[in-house]
Amino acid sequence: MTTDPNLGRVLSNRYRLVELAGKGAMGRVYRAEDTLLGGVTVAVKFLAQTLLNQKMRDRFEREATICALLAEKTLHIVRVKDYGVDSQDVPYYVMEYLEGDNLSEIIKVQQLSLARFLKMVQQVCRGLACAHNGILFKGEPSQIIHRDIKPSNILLIQDPTLGEMVKLLDFGIAKLVEASREQTHSFMGTLAYCSPEQMEGKELDHRSDIYSLGITMYEILTTEMPLLPENNSFGGWYKAHHDFKPLPIRSNRSIPTELNDLIMRCLAKKPETRPQSVEEILQVIDPLEANHSTQTRSPVPVEKSPSPIHLPQSQRSEVEQACWQMTWPKDKPRQKIVFPQIVRVKKEVIPSLWLMLNQKDILERRFSTRYNQFLFSTIPHPMLLWISVLYNRFHGPRWLPCYLDLKTAVGQQMTRLLGQQGSYRMLFFAIEDPSVCQYLMNFTIDPDQCKRLVTWAKTSQGLPDNNQAVMSKTLLKQEFEKLKPKIQIKLEGVHNSDAGQQEL
Repeated sequence: MTTDPNLGRVLSNRYRLVELAGKGAMGRVYRAEDTLLGGVTVAVKFLAQTLLNQKMRDRFEREATICALLAEKTLHIVRVKDYGVDSQDVPYYVMEYLEGDNLSEIIKVQQLSLARFLKMVQQVCRGLACAHNGILFKGEPSQIIHRDIKPSNILLIQDPTLGEMVKLLDFGIAKLVEASREQTHSFMGTLAYCSPEQMEGKELDHRSDIYSLGITMYEILTTEMPLLPENNSFGGWYKAHHDFKPLPIRSNRSIPTELNDLIMRCLAKKPETRPQSVEEILQVIDPLEANHSTQTRSPVPVEKSPSPIHLPQSQRSEVEQACWQMTWPKDKPRQKIVFPQIVRVKKEVIPSLWLMLNQKDILERRFSTRYNQFLFSTIPHPMLLWISVLYNRFHGPRWLPCYLDLKTAVGQQMTRLLGQQGSYRMLFFAIEDPSVCQYLMNFTIDPDQCKRLVTWAKTSQGLPDNNQAVMSKTLLKQEFEKLKPKIQIKLEGVHNSDAGQQEL
């Protein structure tokens, strides 16, 4: 058995290739570890050796750029983090690693409920809308047409914050429609899902994707195809897409009339008789999804409803009583800052974050959606970035980043406590009166993060101290800035999904 020579390679002194995750016509995808961020799993896609010509290099780079730019606007397109060329002059790009199932595989074994179908289509449409609305590519406004919408290019993942989430894949043949350039026309796509104009090699617009989406919706909803060609050749599918009427959806599949009509409109032979935009499709899908949403909501680990520790003194634990009695340290300035602090109460040792805000700001933040995440860097110095966020719809996010140096005793102890206890307290102090704790919150940590924290603390003990803590802080801050938009979209999504419930 031949061993893959790529396994164990490290790209850009950062990405260690672990195993082959998949391969296709454009190249191979590997699961890899981001050593800069403590072994966070990523995916690395290489362009196939057989395609190493300038035209394919440009196309490969374009695919990476498209995904990177679109992922800044939507969660429903795979996020590209980095691009490079390896020592053998083979281009690659690094993207988020997604574990999930594509819809093609799912519908082979089960038929989706109407509620799940609507939620999934809603997310596909939001991702497509971002592409169709366009990006700035090399300084030019450019609309993006996917050209290969089908169930196998729709991945369902379980997001720890939002539950089941759609990711659109494979922008490898996406078309950039740039107003200032002449378009070249050629057939690319998957025969069963191509629009009539796509099979003719005509210039395409976003309505071609809408046709493909119509076929995809029909198949997902029924597990059958709306068009059946005489044979599986190009000519057979050409005739089916141009001449055959879509098969009606069977009456035993009970669906709303407006949904049936929408799918049939998407399958119109002429672009001008289809819905003219994805937003027009959402005008039908959104109300239907809202009516079925109670069947699909699942709990998420973001702490949304207020559970601040503000009980009568007689009902407080010893730790809570001790926290309420804390005063602002004399060696800390009276300004808006956040810092880690270990609280000792008799035999208990508690990790905590202390922060100082204006009294008004504390009152505004008391009832907030809470979120936390940890980033870890081993290069050039073992450093942890502890991210806490307080969010509400009126005041937006309050970012509370805090660094822990894992070559110090305090950093080691705090990291281990966070991992072992799986929670921490947040103590609020007012600039106007720092003599007493104004408010107290409890944050819980995801169990997988807890395991990583303990591992990171142990790993750091065996690493050298290169006296480059500032450099590691800078690298982590850069990653944090890239992560901020994604976290905020998640928090806004959690809040919007709970509209009508208790205000946060």
